[in-house]
Amino acid sequence: MTLKHSHLIYDWNSIQETSPSRARPVLLDDETLRDGLQSPSVKDPDIAQKLEILHLMESLGINMVDIGLPGAGPRAVADVERLAKEIAACRLKIKPNCAARTHENDIRPIAEISQRVGIGIEVACFIGSSPIRRYTEDWTDDFLTSTTRKAVTYARSLDLEVMYVTEDTSRCDPETVKRLYSTAIECGATAIVVCDTVGHATPQGVQALIRFVVEKVIQPSGKSVRLDWHGHSDRGLAVANSLAALAAGADCVHGTALGIGERVGNTQIDQMLVNLKLMGISPWAEQDLTRLKQYCQLVSRSTGVEIPRNYPVLGEDAFRTATGVHAAAVIKAFRKGDQELANSVYSGVPSHYFGLEQIIEIGPMSGKSNVIYWLERKGVALSDELVDRIFQRAKSSDRCLTEAEILACCQGAIPVQAGQD
Repeated sequence: MTLKHSHLIYDWNSIQETSPSRARPVLLDDETLRDGLQSPSVKDPDIAQKLEILHLMESLGINMVDIGLPGAGPRAVADVERLAKEIAACRLKIKPNCAARTHENDIRPIAEISQRVGIGIEVACFIGSSPIRRYTEDWTDDFLTSTTRKAVTYARSLDLEVMYVTEDTSRCDPETVKRLYSTAIECGATAIVVCDTVGHATPQGVQALIRFVVEKVIQPSGKSVRLDWHGHSDRGLAVANSLAALAAGADCVHGTALGIGERVGNTQIDQMLVNLKLMGISPWAEQDLTRLKQYCQLVSRSTGVEIPRNYPVLGEDAFRTATGVHAAAVIKAFRKGDQELANSVYSGVPSHYFGLEQIIEIGPMSGKSNVIYWLERKGVALSDELVDRIFQRAKSSDRCLTEAEILACCQGAIPVQAGQD
């Protein structure tokens, strides 16, 4: 922890065996505007919204962005080109990439857009790899290898950097994993992506797979190759798996805002940002994330995906409490004049890191300290009779009282004069 009160918290997460040990900074690739839009429930944002989302990604320090799959059609081409132009014109630091099937018709448009706009665009060539997919498609080993070689060689001939992606890697046999990645690297791929396409993996499996790729593919190649992890949330393990991948040697994690994506979605990139910051991992420990909620709220509005009330950090209830014991501790910390203490005593996530604050509500599980603190914050003069009236009203309720209900109880109370505490 970087809090000045870190000596008050024993952090089991810092034990070496359980925390990533890294010599290199962690990279993040945001796929909200491509893989995230594969969800059957989302609305495809208009280009103005996509541009605003892009700039918020930049403000959060996200390293890379998937700006689309031009092979999908004319609208995709237009949006990809406009986003690429914005990156070029505004001299954004974020690096663009585009998805493509391992086919010339998908790869060529990326090169054409790159040439028209005047910036490099990494091509993310993907192909299925697992035995179940090969059996379903009637693909032979030779077909996969030759297709990989042809696609990567073609992309390199167009001067595109290649991120080679095997779909369903987490259910693929070791021999195929090794052969396909090694072929891609031999043909010029400078990044390879290990995918948990259907959310099959557990953290233990992720670590075994990543270590295999590092030891059996990347190290023997003798080349500098970026290793990415792309996970899905079908078993609810996407963030845990992504952290496991980093601990095992991955360089970059892919994700989407709010975890939007096909089926139950992708790794939540917002939760990755939160965890990397709290874990003190470079460069995220120092990154300003106070615009994270603004970013996720914009994605929510643009795609029609609501943020659940109990969503970590960004949900409406993330930093709200009405429970008497919890609220009393937070209030005591506030009375010490110590925001960091108040934001940590009953929260594993200090809210001020993300431009947010603790909120004390009044409900059936509240104590009188909740009522007193709420009234003080609203500038209402205290009296035993008023506090007891609100307290009894809360105890007879089946939920937290609304502000209107509390103020109705306050009718006739004298406001505190300006300048009084």
